Amino acid sequence: MSFFREQFTARSAAVRVRFGAGVRKCLAEELETLGARRALILTTPQQADLADAFAEYCGARAAGAYTNATMHTPVDVSDEAASRAAELGADMLVSVGGGSTIGLGKAIALRTGLPQVVVPTTYAGSEATPILGQTENGMKTTQTNAKVQPGTILYDAELVTTLPVEMTVTSALNAMAHAAEGLYARDRSPLSSLMAVEGLRAFRDSLPNVLAAPTDVASRGETLYGAWLCGTVLGQVGMALHHKLCHTLGGSFNLPHAETHAIILPHALAYNAAAVPELLAPAAELFGDDNPGRGLYRFAREIGAPLALRDLGMSEADLDKAAELAVANAYWNPRPIERDAIRALLQAAWSGDMPAF
Repeated sequence: MSFFREQFTARSAAVRVRFGAGVRKCLAEELETLGARRALILTTPQQADLADAFAEYCGARAAGAYTNATMHTPVDVSDEAASRAAELGADMLVSVGGGSTIGLGKAIALRTGLPQVVVPTTYAGSEATPILGQTENGMKTTQTNAKVQPGTILYDAELVTTLPVEMTVTSALNAMAHAAEGLYARDRSPLSSLMAVEGLRAFRDSLPNVLAAPTDVASRGETLYGAWLCGTVLGQVGMALHHKLCHTLGGSFNLPHAETHAIILPHALAYNAAAVPELLAPAAELFGDDNPGRGLYRFAREIGAPLALRDLGMSEADLDKAAELAVANAYWNPRPIERDAIRALLQAAWSGDMPAF
């Protein structure tokens, strides 16, 4: 099918993307190309051992490390890390990890203007976007700013071969959500739609292989390919119902991010498919069902994804409140946001049932 539209605006950031098993070992070469002499390496405490390895990859261009990247990017942590960068005279940030570390690199870049090289170890896709979320005094705010867009991304399949299977599945479905909602985004372009479909296909084809052989480098490489495509879609277009529901559930009920995305996605797609079946037709074809939500639900079940909000610790008594919060503020979605329908969606997601729409 064609994704041509009579009117559209396409956005594409100037980002260098390099794929390859072992490509992290070329980091010094990348830093030389960028003219960087003093790189600050960022990780979480749990991945601090990677900082030593990456210092070796940087060689004489390693200035030091900051290994306290924290989930939800607290402002005080970012301020401390930015001070560390200044103390070391850093002229480049090297972020190694998932969303927490990549978020920290973006937060430092916002404060200092320092360029970034990012080496992802999950599929979340933040590395491909100009989006930054920060937390202060218990409140999380999100902004889009070209200053936080990483300029270089190194996708190394060897780094994700040890990602546990459970995290692989939930992180992948989190990424797939960006592409799925990108298909019906109000500001979609032919380019974003093409990337969305290819990103979904990459995950559909590679995840079963990864589950069968978690250390297979070729399959892991294809999952990173999917993550890049899906993350790039997130950076180009706006999201809708699925992301709103996940932010509501995560922010108000403290549910884990990737697992919540994995559970909600089939239900949100089923809900919106009734309004825009033609836009979601590529997803329906990929997952073998006229309703892409049902097809994706079956795929998620086959790969062992979490299916029920109750298994994440959410109480059934909180579903009414969740539905009210989800409709409290107006936002664009291809299908009108109806309180009773959202309540039914949440009930099915809580129980782990097949999407009902």
